Amino acid sequence: MLDGKVDALLVETIFDTANSKTALYAIQELFENENYEPVPILISGTIVDKSGRTLSGQTSEAFVVSVSHSFPTCLGLNCALGAAEMRPFIERIGQMTDAAVICYPNAGLPNTFGEYDETPEDMALTLKCFADDGLINIVGGCCGTTPDHIRAIAQAVKNSKPRTFTERRFPDDMLLSGLEPMRIGKNTNFVNIGERCNVAGSKAFCRLIKENNYEKALAVAKLQVENGAQILDINMDEGMLDGVAAMTKFVNLLTSEPDVSRVPLCIDSSNFEVILAGLKCTQGKCIVNSISLKEGEEDFIQKAKTIRRFGAAVVVMAFDEEGQATEVDRKVEICTRSYNVLVNRVGFNPQDIIFDPNILTLGTGMDEHNNYGVNFIKATEIIKETLPGVRISGGVSNISFSFRGNELVREAMHSVFLYHAIKAGMDMAIVNAGNLPVYDDIEPRLRDLCEDLLWNKDPLATEKLLEFAQSCKKKEKKDEKEAEWRGNDVATRLSFGLVKGIDAFIVEDTEEARHLYPHPLNVIEGPLMNEANKSDSQASSNAGTVVLATVKGDVHDIGKNIVGVVLGCNNFRVIDLGVMCPANKILETALQEKADIIGLSGLITPSLDEMIHVAKEMERLGLQIPLLIGGATTSKQHTAVKIAPKYSQPVVHVLDASKSVLVCSALLDKINKENLMDEISEEYEEIREDHYENLREKKYLSLDKAREKRLRLDWENFNPVVPSILGTKLFKNYSLETLKQLIDWKPFFDVWQLRGKYPHRGYPKLFNDPTIGQEAKRVFADAEALLSKLIKNDTLVANGIVGFYPCNSKDDDILIYSPEKGINSEPIAVLHGLRQQAIKDQAGFGCKEISQKYKVELDDYNAIMVEALADRLAEAFAEELHLRVRKELWGYDCKEELEASDLHRIKYQGIRPAPGYPSQPDHTEKLTMWKLMNVDEETGISLTDSLAMFPAASVCGLYFHHPQSSYFAVGKITEDQVCDYASRKGESVSQTEKWLNINLAYEPSSQD
Repeated sequence: MLDGKVDALLVETIFDTANSKTALYAIQELFENENYEPVPILISGTIVDKSGRTLSGQTSEAFVVSVSHSFPTCLGLNCALGAAEMRPFIERIGQMTDAAVICYPNAGLPNTFGEYDETPEDMALTLKCFADDGLINIVGGCCGTTPDHIRAIAQAVKNSKPRTFTERRFPDDMLLSGLEPMRIGKNTNFVNIGERCNVAGSKAFCRLIKENNYEKALAVAKLQVENGAQILDINMDEGMLDGVAAMTKFVNLLTSEPDVSRVPLCIDSSNFEVILAGLKCTQGKCIVNSISLKEGEEDFIQKAKTIRRFGAAVVVMAFDEEGQATEVDRKVEICTRSYNVLVNRVGFNPQDIIFDPNILTLGTGMDEHNNYGVNFIKATEIIKETLPGVRISGGVSNISFSFRGNELVREAMHSVFLYHAIKAGMDMAIVNAGNLPVYDDIEPRLRDLCEDLLWNKDPLATEKLLEFAQSCKKKEKKDEKEAEWRGNDVATRLSFGLVKGIDAFIVEDTEEARHLYPHPLNVIEGPLMNEANKSDSQASSNAGTVVLATVKGDVHDIGKNIVGVVLGCNNFRVIDLGVMCPANKILETALQEKADIIGLSGLITPSLDEMIHVAKEMERLGLQIPLLIGGATTSKQHTAVKIAPKYSQPVVHVLDASKSVLVCSALLDKINKENLMDEISEEYEEIREDHYENLREKKYLSLDKAREKRLRLDWENFNPVVPSILGTKLFKNYSLETLKQLIDWKPFFDVWQLRGKYPHRGYPKLFNDPTIGQEAKRVFADAEALLSKLIKNDTLVANGIVGFYPCNSKDDDILIYSPEKGINSEPIAVLHGLRQQAIKDQAGFGCKEISQKYKVELDDYNAIMVEALADRLAEAFAEELHLRVRKELWGYDCKEELEASDLHRIKYQGIRPAPGYPSQPDHTEKLTMWKLMNVDEETGISLTDSLAMFPAASVCGLYFHHPQSSYFAVGKITEDQVCDYASRKGESVSQTEKWLNINLAYEPSSQD
């Protein structure tokens, strides 16, 4: 093809990435030939179903990582799926690559006759949405498409802007892949490379390979991954083995085991032919272990170029022509030289370079070896400081070879060494995953001896550790215990087999036990249940760790606090970060505390964008834990459409606290998690499909037409009443006793999730509900007692401010004028929309302090109760001031006589909409209100970055007093309306789209 002068090379319909890497290897090899001019490479994979994987099981993200080493001009998907089904995977590819994105799907899914039914018009409409949303650069059609399809697609997208190219994704991270992607960045925990699939390091594994027992050899690999190995080291270097054949067979078999092949591989050999054999079988981006300068630069460069063509990362040993480096200066010198050759002459990405500065054996009895541990750690520090982008690894077991046969001492040495090496900058190591003691759990005497040996503190350290090693043996060696347990009585043998999952003797032991008990059921109720109960009693002290946070800019946390209490009562370890938590704090805490789940809460609409940001950051950092979404402003639809696509792990909307335990428990149970996520994934996919279908199908009036249909009030027969005052009126320390009479108790019981069933719904009817009535009475009694205490002690303070100003309407805006100069002067402020007088009231000062006091005293119940009551008082204050406005301050309904229940049902004249709510969704209008009335200084009530009010128990709104005024929901708005609104406010369209995000009837181009 190159000889035929093609303009580009397309490697397409890739359902097995290993095959595509063969083609890419050949292409790159030709491009290195001076007789061939490089041409653009286009790569297109094939996702076979909605699971988002290729036929060989690789995810779309892992696929991108596996082929990006070839620097494709374009990368994307074709075939197998229709356009609608392909969208989420095209989005994920776009999030992973800095190449252009290509998409040429089938004409829908095949029908029962293998034919394709999607029309050119339907396919073009779907792909136009791709283009309008900035997802693609090249578009076309695959199976079932005809010239008519291509013509319709071309016509549909001809005016669409192509996807914007971005800088390299994750520039500071090492990207690897098996069936799934792996990112190693600055926030990644230490990476364990499993060592047991090494014929030189494991006698058992070597025996299995020599006996051609590859099935049990695969079980060794599986156990390594189950025990925490994030990368799997494979080594077949043994004199009696055909290393090439053994490596080829074992790696090919690994690919048939998804539980194992999901992690990247480390192809380990001193024979480069064996390394090549392993590279040819891997579809993911793996690690080669290792190359060095031992044979000179030309050999080093040749091997490095070959490895780069395969797209692998590489381990470089601190060896050169003069031999192995043992001293700090030599280690640094060789690594620096290797780095410069790889980066400047081979073109290796620094992020794909791993240095092994040689972990050498301690305790040999030779004085010149005593600083080997210190030298490695010091060299690691220097290399990480001076060679940007590289990682540090090593074979940890080397350090303890002098103590072969004493696993207790060896494992302690490994743990102590890693404890200090990781602090120095070591990123990963070849270890026996799951077999390392925790540093703090090592017997103190043994730990001190290991420290002395590692740091060369004591000239007699080797002798002392040898003495210790000879005086003790590891108490429980697995092989010995498995040999011994068969000598126990049958009940003990059954129990041991149950716990260890050993089924080899289950039939004979069960048969023997059946003759010892009157009934077969007694065998289950006896030894088996006894061991199960014992296992339960010895289980972990908590059901899992959950990090909860109200996101940045939001100060509301009552619901989150209840979730925390409920989870805590169900044995979860809850870390509550409080309110206004930035993403970095949430994620740092989750990483430090090894959280199993993150839960985000928010009440105001801008919090939704912050939740999306947190999800993106979790994806960027490669977190593998579920994300729960909750709070009054959240919804299942928003979670499915906006948040879940940003994070490849489970994202679940939790309606209320009562569901949190079930969801968390299911997510931390492997079987239940799979079932739950299958259901949720299917449901969320349907929600997304419905959402985008509605966006396409729903018709909207133009802005001009909408204005023509605006409400026309009868002003001829209505004379507005002039307020008794103009300007602001401040209310300080308002009587809580008065506000108590206006409390709407229904939302209070909603906080506690106490909702009666018909006919016992609402307050006070729910007291008669047969299920929750008694509990509701108890909570109400507690609330009244606490409220009386708060009022008596003047613990809470209620402050409010009301403003009255001359105003005029101009189109959709209301111009506000100085009370002194009137409407013939220049306006002092503009409220955007049909608005009149503004109000701000608050009854929460002191609430947070009281709530915190109860939390310190471990009284979560009263801590939540205080916050719930403060919220109710704030709403009651709003009703009280509105009542005084109607009867006194504005005086447009002086004769009003309504009960508190009538006020709650809005039976009075006029309305009181508020920024951030359906009739006035733009929170930024609060800024105008705050500036106009000097709210912050007058009342002490401030706005957060997301324009939430602080204290949280605060309310604001606008007064409309015309008899025809009524509440309405703005609903979805189109782009012409947004552009006009942005122009009137004097801000960018993208800024307006951010604040009105949930109201947009389209996907803004500014979003990724």
